[in-house]
Amino acid sequence: MPQPARLITTIAAPLAFSRADDPPRLEGRSAARLLVQRGDTELIVQRLEPSATDPVVRFPAPWPRRFGEDAVSPAGDLAVFTGPHAVRAVDSSGSTRWELRHRCWADCAGHESVAEYAHDRGHHRYHGSGSASFSADGTLVWAHIRGPLAHEEPVRGRYTEEWLVIDAGEGTVLGRARTHTAAAGSDHVPHPDPGQMGLSIGEGQDGTPLRWGRWDGHALTVDSFGDEDRVLLAVSPSGDRLLTVTHDQDTLALHRTADGTVEAELSADVIPGHPALKAEQFDLFEDDESRAFFDYEGGFLDEDTVVVGTAESDEEFGAGRHWLVDTTLMQQAEPLVHPFEVSGPPRALGDGTWYTLSATENALHLWTR
Repeated sequence: MPQPARLITTIAAPLAFSRADDPPRLEGRSAARLLVQRGDTELIVQRLEPSATDPVVRFPAPWPRRFGEDAVSPAGDLAVFTGPHAVRAVDSSGSTRWELRHRCWADCAGHESVAEYAHDRGHHRYHGSGSASFSADGTLVWAHIRGPLAHEEPVRGRYTEEWLVIDAGEGTVLGRARTHTAAAGSDHVPHPDPGQMGLSIGEGQDGTPLRWGRWDGHALTVDSFGDEDRVLLAVSPSGDRLLTVTHDQDTLALHRTADGTVEAELSADVIPGHPALKAEQFDLFEDDESRAFFDYEGGFLDEDTVVVGTAESDEEFGAGRHWLVDTTLMQQAEPLVHPFEVSGPPRALGDGTWYTLSATENALHLWTR
């Protein structure tokens, strides 16, 4: 049965989207929600309060957008930038709080300034390999880097990828573990417990290793979930379950956070063909060309409902579609109907709301059922 969506509000982006700027994004729950947008030279953060909106905070970026990722503390007062050679924390005054230099993702001997590698193809190729995220309480930074750190020698001459747990205030490395991966990109997915974090690592066609980290205040332990074939999309509001999609995007799954066990799965086979694809056109496509598949984005609206999209597979035929899935049954996907055409996948915020980007990516539409 189609489920109607109601528009709550539309939020303009701080920067008009361009090739030098990222689209805006929302982070956090409704009581402490942040509007975040990365420009080429700065990261813009604005707290959106229910009653009033705080002034914009601009964090100067230490390197251009194309050379790394970023993360913002839950309070919006500290930003972390990952780059080819370092992880750097910048406070709201624009000052560097701390920096950890590490082995270059492009495997160079090292550079002192961006100008030295700005036009090097190798650095462009590996620009998004690492990532970072703050813990739920903002006290820790979890960072995926190319080890070793700058002051260390590699073990037996080998360079490895590492996962670090860092004191957000001081930049001290508290815990570290090897990920045993060869990343083309990675993405962190926070857990409500500051001592837990998910890390989804893309290795191109070779797979998508999923690592789950636990920090007990003394040691970091890392588990592998999903047989190197699962992309971590979201953690449930309670933290008890995880949502993943397979690397080939044909199956959603719910996992127990405790051990990664799959509780239920949903095949993309339940998604009907795109309505714009007429019956006589099916003969023009191979079976797998006309079949829908799940996007690499999705999340929990609440503990028992997830919202996902098939926008990537739909785009050849028409407007992208969004779906609601009841996690207590995990048997079907109900179409989500918006009052006007939306673009891209849905981004769930865990409090019963989700957002979509405008077609021009210069505004956000916030939705509820």
